[in-house]
Amino acid sequence: MRSIRQVALDTETTGLDVKLGNRVIEVAAVEIVNRQLSGVHFHRYVNAGRDSEPGALEVHGLTTEFLADKPAFPEIARDLVEFIDGAELIIHNAAFDIEFLDAELALAGMQPLSHYCGPVIDSLALARELRPGKRNNLDALCEAYSVDRSGRVRHGALIDTRLLAQVYLAMTRGQDRLVIDAAPAERLAAAGEADLSTLMLPVLAADAAERAAHEARLDAIDKAVRGTSLWRRAEPAPAGAATA
Repeated sequence: MRSIRQVALDTETTGLDVKLGNRVIEVAAVEIVNRQLSGVHFHRYVNAGRDSEPGALEVHGLTTEFLADKPAFPEIARDLVEFIDGAELIIHNAAFDIEFLDAELALAGMQPLSHYCGPVIDSLALARELRPGKRNNLDALCEAYSVDRSGRVRHGALIDTRLLAQVYLAMTRGQDRLVIDAAPAERLAAAGEADLSTLMLPVLAADAAERAAHEARLDAIDKAVRGTSLWRRAEPAPAGAATA
């Protein structure tokens, strides 16, 4: 079967508004293959050639002095787009990061982000759909889905992408089933009809030890209810008989 490759991505910037000349100063991406973190990641600090605004600096702590010897964005742009090539991107509040990355790619004389990647999933929009009316920032989602964020002292693109990847997998853990209950019609239509003709599901028979443990458990239940257990009273179905 074809591997499904996704990439969780995050940036840190000098401020919140790209129209005011704010720039990307850190970008990170974490690979997910077939719903498993692969351990492969992309991470670069970037010298934006300007100071961070005070509010942004308080969040990420990346000083102009620390970034002074780091490469400019055009020097890392090709490596970034090669890493995300064709992958489905997972970005929290995607519009923000995409606007900044598109601006940086344009300054580097390159195409917008969508030219290099597959579809983009906005995990913030997904969280709001699953948890309407609740706080859905990354900290709140880590708490809701029991993702350990103890190592997150400050915002940082690499640690945030690793947390985001785990949160996304937790939010969508039911979507690897063959049937997706109560999915919005538009999402099903966009996904199309899945081809399951080559899908082979393993059939695992209980071994002798497991069968013995099962019988022992039924014995204990039967004893506890003084011989009225329905499991012991029911007649076994004939081999090959249809069941409801």
